[in-house]
Amino acid sequence: MQAIGQTGLCVILAQKSTYSIGESGLGNQTTGANSARQGRSLVVLMIGDIFGKPGRRALARYLPEVKATHGVDFVIANGENAAAGVGITPDVAMDLLGAGVDMLTTGNHVWRHKEILSIMEDNRRILRPLNFPPGTPGRGYGVYQSTNGARIGVMNLQGRVFMEALDCPFRTADQLLDQVRLGRDVDIWLVDMHAEASSEKMALACHLDGRVTAIFGTHTHVPTADHRVLRQGTGFITDVGMTGCYDSVIGMSAVSVMPKFLTKMPTRFEAAMGDAMLCGALIRADATTGRCLAIAPLRMGAGLAESHSF
Repeated sequence: MQAIGQTGLCVILAQKSTYSIGESGLGNQTTGANSARQGRSLVVLMIGDIFGKPGRRALARYLPEVKATHGVDFVIANGENAAAGVGITPDVAMDLLGAGVDMLTTGNHVWRHKEILSIMEDNRRILRPLNFPPGTPGRGYGVYQSTNGARIGVMNLQGRVFMEALDCPFRTADQLLDQVRLGRDVDIWLVDMHAEASSEKMALACHLDGRVTAIFGTHTHVPTADHRVLRQGTGFITDVGMTGCYDSVIGMSAVSVMPKFLTKMPTRFEAAMGDAMLCGALIRADATTGRCLAIAPLRMGAGLAESHSF
């Protein structure tokens, strides 16, 4: 498949899921080269903010089981906090991609470690928010072809409420969706909305309902219980949560954080170390219509109640 648009891209994913959807009991398996576009559903896993070494360990421990159990066809993970809790480095990014993640999204901490700039232009499996100003290194969306033939679009956006003022994520999404259309250029469209305010994430979901397959909220490190399929067929969850140590303050050691709240004195935050949980959300999508058929939270490991019935 040819690249879509001047900034578009197409990546053929070499790694196949161990089990098909039919084998996992989530749907009827079909055959043929174009089976993904002939009514076969796809299972996508979105993994929430991977936080430091505990998060990376949880990913390596639980991801193979999740992929095998649910017949996952495509894995997205937000990696902007994967390096010691803030930012991401080339080595950490390669480790995550090597652990079974198909592509990485990021957010407001993406540039914390300047060495990430060395691979952002060339590695098309790593995105930064699309609504950074023109001229920012890297790319904010990609179109990927999975091994079963489906064209999967992924868009990375960042909110503006209580965060640094970037370009408007709503209008930025509109412009891209005018160029790369669901059903014509991609079979499913997925959005990582990295934002602080729940209202902004929900507003974007209302704005894009029916034009994308699913919108996953990230950034707050707290999983929400509002997963649902919206009226026009778009799956949505306000925040998929953090993949990291929950015996913490959103991933940071409580001991390092408390002086800031108690005395308002500057303090150095340190990533919490301990048992961690993999948090995310699974969706089942129809590759023919581009609609989300089901969405469910997924939590495995220590920290919160596990929830991975799908």
